[in-house]
Amino acid sequence: MSRHDAAGGTADLIEHYFEQGWTDGLPVTPPTPELVAAMVTALGGEPSHLEARIPPRWGNLSREVLAINLVLAGCRPEYAPVVRAALLALTSSHFNLHGVQATTHMAAPLVVVNGPVRGEIGLNAGANVFGSGCRANATIGRAIRLVLLNVGGAWPGDLDKSTLGHPGKYTFCIAENEEASPWAPYHVEHGYAPGDSTVFCIAAEGPHSVTNHVANDPEGILDSIASAMSTIAHNNAVSSGSCAVVIGPEHAATIAGKGWTRQEARRYLWEAARNTWDAVSFGDRYGKIYNRNLPRWYPREPGARIPVVPAADDIHLFVAGGAAGRFSAFLPGWGHMTSPVLRSLDGRPPAGADACADGTCEL
Repeated sequence: MSRHDAAGGTADLIEHYFEQGWTDGLPVTPPTPELVAAMVTALGGEPSHLEARIPPRWGNLSREVLAINLVLAGCRPEYAPVVRAALLALTSSHFNLHGVQATTHMAAPLVVVNGPVRGEIGLNAGANVFGSGCRANATIGRAIRLVLLNVGGAWPGDLDKSTLGHPGKYTFCIAENEEASPWAPYHVEHGYAPGDSTVFCIAAEGPHSVTNHVANDPEGILDSIASAMSTIAHNNAVSSGSCAVVIGPEHAATIAGKGWTRQEARRYLWEAARNTWDAVSFGDRYGKIYNRNLPRWYPREPGARIPVVPAADDIHLFVAGGAAGRFSAFLPGWGHMTSPVLRSLDGRPPAGADACADGTCEL
């Protein structure tokens, strides 16, 4: 028991934060002046420096306010640059954070980290990657959520209108398993150098498990993933946009073992993951009032096959997870109302002039 606990101070503070509504529903770390000062230093000093404004309340995120939320979440100072980069990505115009914060859909910002910072701060890219047990993953994602709550004002039932939400609205941060991946890291594919550290942010549902223990070829594994993608029950089916696919290391090794590139895997998924017009329109039984809300580019003929997302590049594919187990995951996006954003920790653009042609890089 700490001295503060013995005196009742720390316990009283934690209860006070609950009473003020400054938590995500879990206990927080009291932001003492010393802890906040260390976080401000990790962010570059200048406590009053404005990093961003957070919708829908459009609160000012100064470095001091960010530092307080980092401490509340239980972050170490070395996590601060990752959280800041993610928040700058989320507040770019491409992402439409206002919409994500206020929608009735369950989408939450997923952060995927690439580059050397993964090892430097101990991010988990392996076993149980979407689960518990890693301080860096848990508290980085939690700090982002606390900022969205405390600065953005997106409190459930108030400005956050999500009907159901999902557990990623506590924390939703992973790293790509570059060491287990047979392909170049995601950020390298998009023009960054291997030594750059980046965050990729996408509004997504929770991971939908894909199980395939039998296929020894790329087609079999990818057909299983395409099956998970080809439903009319998620937002991509009726609102298009972008999605994420996480390939487990065993599946990735099988796919790459036959000479397939990441681009070829994405292209196969785009060709295979389709719904019919009859399915998404419910056989036209709800008439033009419903159908006019579907994307205009959908071919409106019986039997027409509609891709889940507009192009193969809208499938953002990563390798992550533990070495054992033939599992992958599909994470539907929010739809065309948002665009994912890739950003380096230091804000530098990728070296390739055409690397951001898909609009996902924050320049």
